[in-house]
Amino acid sequence: MITRTGSAEWTGGLKEGKGQVSTKSGALSAQPYGFNTRFEDKPGTNPEELIGAAHASCFSMALAMMLEQEGISGVSIKTKSDISMDKEGDGFAVKKAHLTTTITADADQAKILEVAEKAKEGCPISKLLNAEITMDASVS
Repeated sequence: MITRTGSAEWTGGLKEGKGQVSTKSGALSAQPYGFNTRFEDKPGTNPEELIGAAHASCFSMALAMMLEQEGISGVSIKTKSDISMDKEGDGFAVKKAHLTTTITADADQAKILEVAEKAKEGCPISKLLNAEITMDASVS
């Protein structure tokens, strides 16, 4: 089993409090986050943005692997993942993840899009998310 570690520190209450998020690798080190970065679009990060980055990178890697397994070369993939959160009861819940990806590869467009759909379903972060996952894929 592979284990990767992220950590967070938080001080104060919800609206006035402040936090820092870090990764064991050091890719993120004491990156600030808080109520204002999550709900008010202020500078800093937030959990949904981090999930989006994880989802986009996971999907892109899964797609690259699957295209390679199909013998498809010349692969270039650009992906973003929009994570949508909505009110649920007294709190909030992540309800949707939408992948937007542009794929360049030396293969038939229909085949590339077929493999992209499989990658959307099969990437480990897609499997983790308990949300509707949609995708707009284009081949350039």
